[in-house]
Order: sequence, then C-alpha cells, then structure tokens
Amino acid sequence: MTDTPYSGDYVVIRALENGVQVNGMTRGPQTRFHHAEKLDKSEVMIAQFTEHTSAIKVRGKAVIYTRYGIVRTDEDA
Repeated sequence: MTDTPYSGDYVVIRALENGVQVNGMTRGPQTRFHHAEKLDKSEVMIAQFTEHTSAIKVRGKAVIYTRYGIVRTDEDA
C-alpha cells in the first residue's frame, strides 16, 4: 500500500432524470471545479477520487453507490 493523500475509491452515479450534473472538485489550498458531466435519465457514471479529485458534487435526482452505502439525492434526510 502506498502513502497517498487519496483513497482511489470509486462511486457509481445513476441518473434518475435528465440533466443530472456531476462536478469533480480539486484538492489543495483552493477547491475548484475541474470536471463537469451532464447525465440523462438511466445513464451511469463511474467516478474515482484521485490525487486531483477530492470531492464530487451531484445536482439533480440520482442514486450514488459507494462502498459506504447508497445515497438518493431525491430523498429527505
């Protein structure tokens, strides 16, 4: 195992409606958007946390699958 500041974890994002936005955000002293995707209903994106990606923002109705569990963006907490 290497000593890296990131885990390399993957997340799977499945869009439940057209126009779901997925934004990758950088790590470092300033958080910035570095990648953006738009998914249509039923499209799936597999994303990875990397040396450059410290956060992933999802806007719209989607299901996000991680090793920690499943999150639905259209449900109240």
